[in-house]
Amino acid sequence: MNIGIRLHDTAPGTLEQRLDFARAQGFTCAHLALSKVMDGFSMADAPRLLDDDLAGHVRHAFEARGMGCAVLGCYLKLATRDEEALERTRDIYRAHLRFATRISAGVVGTETPAAPGLGLAPDSEAAFECFLDSVRPLVRCAEEEGAILAIEPVACHIVNTPERAERMLEALESEHVRVILDAVNLLTRENCRRADAIVDEAIRRLGDRVSVLHLKDYTVDPDAFMTKACACGTGRMRYDALLAFGKARGLPMTLENTKPDNAEAARRYLENLAGGEA
Repeated sequence: MNIGIRLHDTAPGTLEQRLDFARAQGFTCAHLALSKVMDGFSMADAPRLLDDDLAGHVRHAFEARGMGCAVLGCYLKLATRDEEALERTRDIYRAHLRFATRISAGVVGTETPAAPGLGLAPDSEAAFECFLDSVRPLVRCAEEEGAILAIEPVACHIVNTPERAERMLEALESEHVRVILDAVNLLTRENCRRADAIVDEAIRRLGDRVSVLHLKDYTVDPDAFMTKACACGTGRMRYDALLAFGKARGLPMTLENTKPDNAEAARRYLENLAGGEA
């Protein structure tokens, strides 16, 4: 199993120190959010900062430790009617897509929240069409760069269900658009009782287009719409179907919502579960 971690969830330090910490805890790949890991990196300045020198630095840091970059994070809001702001955001995504190929990152990861002022309900068809229109130029960029843009469905965002994620893939019509499947992000206070069925539906609808699994656990807050995320093994989540799917596909699986003192236990918990299936 290729289990990784978000580098910004490791002990603080330089990129190299965080990778060393992750490797020492038994992780073999990582999710890299540059603005959360590298001092002085600003997402607004990404088109200027993501140059060949930085790419060589990052690539060497990963390769020297035998680790892969499963996800290069670029979680900025694309669904907006502000064309000037949208084009600035697209430039940041384009820079990440180019950079991803230089560091051999598996995917550039993102989600689909609406930008402030959109004025549309996230689950509306108008919001869905707005997102599709906003992301299409980035799909062309991913194709030109030989990169993968991986979009993560979230229950409170525009692409909020397995069915809508499937529709998104059909509408964008590109092998350079994939999915990051984070099952907990699909769960709400109301639907979490059907968690197993939702996971099964996601695998059925999206299976061969999933490039990465994000793994975490959840508890329920009776006053919140979404479930509350926590480290694997500390909540209600069942992982049988996800682990079987991930193992069969050889997918990288990156942990979320861990802390330095429980990340290794979360990894071992999943490996023990997966071993029981073998």
